Amino acid sequence: MAVAVLASVSFANASNITEKSSSPAIMATLQEKVEIKPEELPDAVKTTLGNETYQSWQVQKAYIVPTDNGDQVYELTLSKGEETQNVRLDKDGKVVE
Repeated sequence: MAVAVLASVSFANASNITEKSSSPAIMATLQEKVEIKPEELPDAVKTTLGNETYQSWQVQKAYIVPTDNGDQVYELTLSKGEETQNVRLDKDGKVVE
């Protein structure tokens, strides 16, 4: 009987460890970039894309990407003819390196 009690305690502790170790994986998934439609970009980002530097480029892909400090940036894949470029902008439309 003592063996059964010890086995059940060990099993309960093992399941708690498994639950706790899976939480960071869930958090990592929540912190990955998420694709959005170009029309869902904030107005400040759209304004930047309309300026002289980017006005002839078309948004092919747009993503929201979380940063380490809790903010988010917009990662864009732009194309102009055969050329493509990636640019990252913050919510205020400023280029992020």
